[in-house]
Amino acid sequence: MSALRAWPMLRFEVTEDPSPGMDGQRFCHVPELGLWRACTGANGDIVVKEDQLRTLATNSDVADAFGHRIDQLLGAAWDDALEPFRRAGDGAPVTWLHHVG
Repeated sequence: MSALRAWPMLRFEVTEDPSPGMDGQRFCHVPELGLWRACTGANGDIVVKEDQLRTLATNSDVADAFGHRIDQLLGAAWDDALEPFRRAGDGAPVTWLHHVG
C-alpha cells in the first residue's frame, strides 16, 4: 500500500483478509479524495466502532450531517469513484487496466 501511495495519480483498492483475532482492513485511494481506510469483518463488511458512532451522534446536529458522516465512515465516495474500475459480471461495462512496459 505504501508503494502504491507514492504514485499520487494512481487509483487503487487494497484489502487484507481478517485472521483469527484480527479484523481485516481495506484501503482505497483516489487522487481527488486521498486515502481512506477502514477495518473489515470476516464477511467483508466495514466495521464501524462504537466510539466512531458516539462521536458522530454527538457532533451531528441534523440528520443530513449524520448521514453524510456515515457515508464518509463507509467510504461511499471512494466506492463510487472506484466502481467503474472493478471487474463486473456478465453484460456489465468493464474498464480493463493493463501494463504498458
